[in-house]
Amino acid sequence: MSKPIWTPSDDRIEQANITKFCNGLHTNGKGNFASYDDLWDWSVSDLDGFWSEFWDFSGIIGHKGETVFNNSKHLIDAEFFPEAKLNFAENILRVDTVGTAIIFHTEAGARSEWSWEELREAVSRLQQALQQSGIVEGDRVVGLVPNSPYTIIALLAASSLGAVWSSCSPDFGFNAAMDRISQIEPKVLFCADGYNYNGKEISSVQTAAKLTSAVPSIFKTIIFPQNTKNADITLIGKKGVHWAEYIAPYKNQELNFKRTSFNAPLFIMFSSGTTGLPKCILHSAGGTLIQHLKEHQLQADIKLNDRLMYFTTCGWMMWNWMVSGLGSGATLVLFDGSPFFPNGNRLADIISAEKVTHFGTSAKYLDACSKAKITPINTHNLSNLRAILSTGSPLSDASFQYVYSKWKQDVCLSSIAGGTDILGCFVGGSPISPVYSGECQKRHLGMNVQVFDDNGTAIQGKQGELVCLSPHPSMPIGFWNDEGRMKYKAAYFEVFNNVWHQGDFVELTANKGLRFYGRSDAVLNPGGVRIGTAEIYRIVENMDEVMEAVVVGQTISNDQRIILFVKLKNDLNLNDALIKKMKITIRSNATPRHVPETILQVKDIPRTKSGKIAEIAVRDTINGHAIKNAASLANPDTIAFFQNIPELEILS
Repeated sequence: MSKPIWTPSDDRIEQANITKFCNGLHTNGKGNFASYDDLWDWSVSDLDGFWSEFWDFSGIIGHKGETVFNNSKHLIDAEFFPEAKLNFAENILRVDTVGTAIIFHTEAGARSEWSWEELREAVSRLQQALQQSGIVEGDRVVGLVPNSPYTIIALLAASSLGAVWSSCSPDFGFNAAMDRISQIEPKVLFCADGYNYNGKEISSVQTAAKLTSAVPSIFKTIIFPQNTKNADITLIGKKGVHWAEYIAPYKNQELNFKRTSFNAPLFIMFSSGTTGLPKCILHSAGGTLIQHLKEHQLQADIKLNDRLMYFTTCGWMMWNWMVSGLGSGATLVLFDGSPFFPNGNRLADIISAEKVTHFGTSAKYLDACSKAKITPINTHNLSNLRAILSTGSPLSDASFQYVYSKWKQDVCLSSIAGGTDILGCFVGGSPISPVYSGECQKRHLGMNVQVFDDNGTAIQGKQGELVCLSPHPSMPIGFWNDEGRMKYKAAYFEVFNNVWHQGDFVELTANKGLRFYGRSDAVLNPGGVRIGTAEIYRIVENMDEVMEAVVVGQTISNDQRIILFVKLKNDLNLNDALIKKMKITIRSNATPRHVPETILQVKDIPRTKSGKIAEIAVRDTINGHAIKNAASLANPDTIAFFQNIPELEILS
């Protein structure tokens, strides 16, 4: 067994929320848990007991009901708290404290604060306005929005009425946003007047106008200030209104919260696959709330008046996760923009100035900081920082060493992993457990995570598939417009019978932690942002020059880059001009994250005998792995091209 790179002090263990939780369990006669692993064993063997006890510990507001868990023959049909009634926003705004709720930094250098009182007042006024507009339980309210206090207010106001919230980052552009929000027929669209990135000011009003016109269900588009207080919204027409004008008729009054069933929809998240439009994943109000509170309080040790900063966008599920931190009494520290503008110390500056206790980011960001020789340990006061959370892609051993040598020695570095699919984490931090280099510390409480080989046998110390054997509250309640839940079942339950299959290659270590080795499916994951290959195909294959294409991810430095292979029409040859055109076309119709790093021409593309593009075979080949499905290929001779490609070897 390897030596830990960090071990919590006795005092930190004693003061941890999870220790208080264990003490309460002992008092309630649930057992005496000597270690995290003992607690985990109980949490997955007694789902009723664990989730009921945590409901009480976290102080969730609402009617709990007598039944905690209804089991079923299939995981997909299991139900938690079937009698419960609650409201997500009521629980997020429940904290009885004065002081600061949100601190906001823009890339341009502006700073603002919102007190808890100001936050509740803003939510109250917007709630009244939305109610007057006819928004009721189940209606969809969406945002094309930056990471802003206004976005959080919009989410809370909508959810206070029982409406369903969904959002995209403004850099998605029209086509990518349209692919998503048009499916769910929203009634109201929120949009900032613009945003800043890498020193550039980018307007969002034109995109908002196009979406408003293209989606018939939208009857109101509300523009809030980010770059200017008086943006010209005439392009939007009669449906467009400024935030200030929209809420002007309403005064602050006591908030009214529509309590819905535990399993009523709260969020629609988008996850792309290899075919078709992005999938619209429905997440419940109660499941999201209790999972996030558990992860914040027990796994991350967030306490009243802690300060939580997560570098994220509103197109990533970590934004939703971060917002829930308000429900544990944390102050949110928001930043919107490039983390390297005007220099690489931008986020460290904010962490130091705002006395951040919990900082979340991506493995890609930490790697970029390492390469840029950013050393906050020598330049910044990080004395308040207790935890750094990293997700999106595997955190390398080198990155662990970098954080502890160049950021802070006494910090719990938690590599966490889960996804949009569960709006939370399967594995991640434990404030009472050692940190081992290259590992996610522990399997999360209540999540019966195992590692399976190809035969469905649980293994340890070997690479296999990450699976979950039992239900958990944050499982999706379904996909949008998925009659019979066929898409839902196909997404997670096709590989192993009645076992959740996440699509990650992992190893359960001797320390009961997990090492991640990448995706086992064809979904792209550059910088931790999941991208469905279909999103790129729809753009590229619509170009006159392209007959067909295959796009895959190449692993490099514990991250992934996108490689696009194209088969061209009419004996065309791929040249620099055409490559540039393809990249511009992809960027314009999707996001910068969708743009391939390398584009190469091929004569033919491998296919299965059923005619499907063999993405995984291509991906495995360029990454130097053996092909598991060679026998299923209709044209196996095409694979030879993808072996030892000089352009990829030079870059690797």
